[in-house]
Amino acid sequence: MSKNIREEGLEKPVDVAEYLFRRLYEIGVRSVHGLPGDYNLVALDYLPKAGLRWVGSVNELNAAYAADGYARIKTISALVTTFGVGELSAINGIAGAYAEHVPVVHIVGCPSTVSQRSGMLLHHTLGNGDFNVFANMSTQISCDTARLNKPSEIPFQIDNALRECWIRSRPVYLMLPTDMVKRKVEGKRLETPIDLSEPPNDGEREDYVVDVMLRALHAASNPIILVDACAVRHRVLPEVHDLVEKTRLPVFVTPMGKGAINEGHATYSGVYAGTGSHPDVAARFEASDLVLSIGALKGDFNTTGFTYRTSQLNTIDFHSDHCKVRYSEYPGVAMRGVLRKLVERVEVARLARRPSIHVANEAQKRRDPSPTVTQAWFWPRIGEFLRENDIVATETGTSNFGIWETKFPRGVTGVTQILWGSIGWSVGAAQGAALAARDAGEDRRTILFVGDGSFQLSCQEVTTMVRHKLKVTIFLIYNEGFTIERYIHGMDAEYNDIVRWKYVDVPTVFGGTDETVRKFVIKTKDELDALLSDKQFNEASGLQFVEVWIPKEDAPRALKLTVEIGAKNNAKMED
Repeated sequence: MSKNIREEGLEKPVDVAEYLFRRLYEIGVRSVHGLPGDYNLVALDYLPKAGLRWVGSVNELNAAYAADGYARIKTISALVTTFGVGELSAINGIAGAYAEHVPVVHIVGCPSTVSQRSGMLLHHTLGNGDFNVFANMSTQISCDTARLNKPSEIPFQIDNALRECWIRSRPVYLMLPTDMVKRKVEGKRLETPIDLSEPPNDGEREDYVVDVMLRALHAASNPIILVDACAVRHRVLPEVHDLVEKTRLPVFVTPMGKGAINEGHATYSGVYAGTGSHPDVAARFEASDLVLSIGALKGDFNTTGFTYRTSQLNTIDFHSDHCKVRYSEYPGVAMRGVLRKLVERVEVARLARRPSIHVANEAQKRRDPSPTVTQAWFWPRIGEFLRENDIVATETGTSNFGIWETKFPRGVTGVTQILWGSIGWSVGAAQGAALAARDAGEDRRTILFVGDGSFQLSCQEVTTMVRHKLKVTIFLIYNEGFTIERYIHGMDAEYNDIVRWKYVDVPTVFGGTDETVRKFVIKTKDELDALLSDKQFNEASGLQFVEVWIPKEDAPRALKLTVEIGAKNNAKMED
């Protein structure tokens, strides 16, 4: 009787799980990652009703990595885990998404509200009656945390969390008790889409900031543009592209911003990362007297150990929640509106535009007489293999640094985790990215570069690629262990060694067949040249696995510089 009383005031009753999943579909999610568990099973039954596909992964950590990769292509993603054991396995992946501004909706199926109030000694708990301990952990890596305990509040909680996830481009956490899954809430709200528009800046404050920026820009003798990760994560690339196109100023990207700009554009001038940059790129960038820095995340690996040779006096910073002109900060003035007005009002005739530098893949220049595949040659050669609109995922280690030397064709999306840097992330992320591209109706190749050490941490996600028939080409760099760690400390240390696997057999062990997976072992430059020129290989119609042999002690120039500077910084701190 009490249930009917609660529901009789509802105009269009709908179950909580259906409400949640329909909202996810509305904001662009089509596939949901995660693992089943007894506290989320009933909720998972609602996925098909909302038009969503269950992905399934082999463990929650990989599922979180995959959700991260999915969101980088499809703008937002969803992950479902079970209480305690499941969500804690995923928490590293969610932390990475938080650090790198990636919007992931983390839904945790949990014990019923009755069980929680009674403090029952249930499995997957710490045995202390505290059912909020794990949610409390997640508050530190979520921009919104909602416990869906009261039906009258649940629709608002869901809508608010999804809006926060989208606007702030960071994970949110939804705790869904088993007895709330089928409870009725007001479905009429579903007729009104969630408002995902960003709050506009105050008009007068925005105009003032734009005027200050324009005075600096028109007065500069050598202005340039630098595009970083948050320009991508906070979806201002259309405005950035308009600014580049109108001003024709030299434009650079950071390692975390790689792929944000069309690298075939006439004013594209390379990857700037302090002393790790190509010498010509560094010289051109550091000659500037004004840097328009858009969406900066100045972490150590993104700046080669904080080696930017620029001054804040010569910098204008654009961020998602504030802007800064030299040392003057303007809180609450978000970059999107500012960039739009800057494009509208900049006087091109008053700009001092110095020449850009020419950036090219230097495969022939880097090719030495030895047959051995080297890091210096490999990455420019890969640049010749890439085609427009590819998705390129790179792993923490040599791949993240080597890809700096690869010039991308138009439309290539870089998927990389440089700030959080969780080893093994890229395998799951590549799966999620490939699935997101397919969900978006895009015929794109997804190409993964991962070291042998990293691959051993998360290789099981290959089975999810097989299961969903995804088009992923995996380049496994076989260099006998953790090369990045060797350069940081312990070149010959046992803890940086790994067991030699039969890597090309992994896809078969995980469910692939000779008909569904193509496998290659590459030991020389000529062998790699032949493979990258092969028509069938370039078509990448299914899963492809390439084991590339590179010497153990070989590493990209940028990696060597970064760890060398990091070691010096650590030594200073110890002193």
